[in-house]
Amino acid sequence: MTTTLTDSLYLTFADLLDYPTPQVHQQAKACLAELQPNPEAAQALETFQHGIANLSFERLQELYTVTFDMQPLCYPYIGYHLFGESYKRGAFMAQLNETYHAHDFCPQQELPDYLPVALRYLGLEPARREDDFGSTLIAEGLLPALAKMRQVFNQQTENPYANLLTALELVLTPEKELTHA
Repeated sequence: MTTTLTDSLYLTFADLLDYPTPQVHQQAKACLAELQPNPEAAQALETFQHGIANLSFERLQELYTVTFDMQPLCYPYIGYHLFGESYKRGAFMAQLNETYHAHDFCPQQELPDYLPVALRYLGLEPARREDDFGSTLIAEGLLPALAKMRQVFNQQTENPYANLLTALELVLTPEKELTHA
């Protein structure tokens, strides 16, 4: 069963996948409450929540840095996972910037293919309704990137961020693509 992502759920996932703030536990709790209609995603997020519960704030920041900034396979940049450091990534980022600009959305000081930036863009209700760019970004950008990002965790499943990525992937995956044998 999939969960329809609400604007706030996109934004909460963006916050949870960004560098941790002191509000991370409240954000995880809010996200978990919204995921209750999707038991599989809720379970993954609950595992993430339990994984960070006893970490000091400084240790959580260190874990984030080690997970997303120091492991090339898990960089939180969609274009990097799709195209590597090729000119195609540059073209992809230019397209993102153009679309963001058309919707008066600013990625602040981040690159446009930064996963939390894309999620914040998708959290803008008009941006998802005006054209198919949002659904294409999910299907051809976020989902393939998330699949590659999660590969790094095959050997170290104790990292709570693996569960956060799993929860996001579960709610972004269309129901018809989920098959249960």
